[in-house]
Amino acid sequence: MNLHEYQGKEILNSFGVEIQRGIVATTPAEAVEAAKKLTEETGTGWHVIKAQVHAGGRGKGGGVKLAKNLQEVEQIAGNIIGMSLVTPQTSAEGKKVHQVLIAEDVYYPGDSEPEEYYMSVLLNRGTGKNMIMYSTEGGMDIETVAEETPHLIFHEEIDPATGLMPFQARRIAFNLGLSGQAFKQMTKFVSALYKAYENSDSSLFEINPVLKTSDDKIIAVDAKVTIDDNALFRHKDYEAMRDLREENPTEVEAKAVGLNYVDLDGNVGCMVNGAGLAMATMDLIKQAGGEPANFLDVGGTADAERVEAAFKLILKDPNVKAILVNIFGGIVRCDRVAQGIVDAYKNMGTIHVPIIVRLQGTNADIAKEIIDTSGLDVHSAIEFQEAADKVQAVLA
Repeated sequence: MNLHEYQGKEILNSFGVEIQRGIVATTPAEAVEAAKKLTEETGTGWHVIKAQVHAGGRGKGGGVKLAKNLQEVEQIAGNIIGMSLVTPQTSAEGKKVHQVLIAEDVYYPGDSEPEEYYMSVLLNRGTGKNMIMYSTEGGMDIETVAEETPHLIFHEEIDPATGLMPFQARRIAFNLGLSGQAFKQMTKFVSALYKAYENSDSSLFEINPVLKTSDDKIIAVDAKVTIDDNALFRHKDYEAMRDLREENPTEVEAKAVGLNYVDLDGNVGCMVNGAGLAMATMDLIKQAGGEPANFLDVGGTADAERVEAAFKLILKDPNVKAILVNIFGGIVRCDRVAQGIVDAYKNMGTIHVPIIVRLQGTNADIAKEIIDTSGLDVHSAIEFQEAADKVQAVLA
């Protein structure tokens, strides 16, 4: 589950991470009031207006602006709220901005120049350990840094048996070139950040930039946070932070009926049981000259109601030219799945795209007979290659 910047910062701050303070606003008038309140609390004279959408690169798309007075706060907030923000991480249509974060200006003058760093905490699946990735090149796309100056990216792996050790936090501060008060503040920041990551059951914390202010404070200026969906039962307060407006509506609908669905850009809909078989089915579609339109795992209970819900989700996509159903009957019998497909087809009326059904496993022969004698525009297949050939034929 992805969070907005302001929500990620709330979690960080609850674990002792210093953050750039801000207030969320949904209208220009609220933005002005938020700016006034921030000035009273922090003394900031300028304010940063940040679009709150689930996408990075907001500044490049015009979603982050500096306001030097209240008139500019109102004007900029009015321009950003309601806009379709296009960034390198959105579609060409962009994402509609429903709210903005009015944040304090932390780039104030002082004894030294502010410096920006990159830092993230995530799981290294290759080693099975959590990892802190960091760089002196903050404020930039980490992909660009990795491509052009990979020697400026550092990694610190954490042994799950011991957690983050103090010497590791100090090594991170040292590699970032810090000393004195800034060094001490960074070690404290890193320890609090890792504590926030671990205790919130997150799969990603990305802070870009981490800022060393002109008076040697270390603060999180941005926050990209992804919470592990499987742990939300332990964090009801985090679950309430979900913003369904930022998510694909078809995927939201699928989750509500207990289906694992991911929307893709292809022309062949997939209905499969089991994630591994689903991945193999998508490979099959590509080899047949098509492109998968979705990932859809119906699980082990492929009854008529579940199959009908899956068909409806797939057919919401106008780009779908065919549907491939690939079910292995292990836990569920193939004949029950076949009957579910026939019943779902009849309940929905006419389906205007061809359906190829491959059922293998328990009672597969009975299932094939049910499909073949149904009188519906459903094509049965036994072998993987046969299913691929039929997909290729209907797309031709």
